[in-house]
Amino acid sequence: MPFLLFLQIIVSVILVALVLIQPQDASLNNPFGATQIGYHTKTAPEKLIFILTIIFAVSFVILSLLNISAIS
Repeated sequence: MPFLLFLQIIVSVILVALVLIQPQDASLNNPFGATQIGYHTKTAPEKLIFILTIIFAVSFVILSLLNISAIS
């Protein structure tokens, strides 16, 4: 059990770091009527960070469920 908890802490720290380095224009900066001019596709590093964020988020949820079942 301590190994799963330690692994979950490491994954959560990496997940927070990945969320913090996301590009600023990826969020909903002005959701009330502002239109974006142009179309922005993700560059290779942005896409990699986006995919890694999804992977670490899913692994965090799986580790959380495993920790809950290990306690019970």
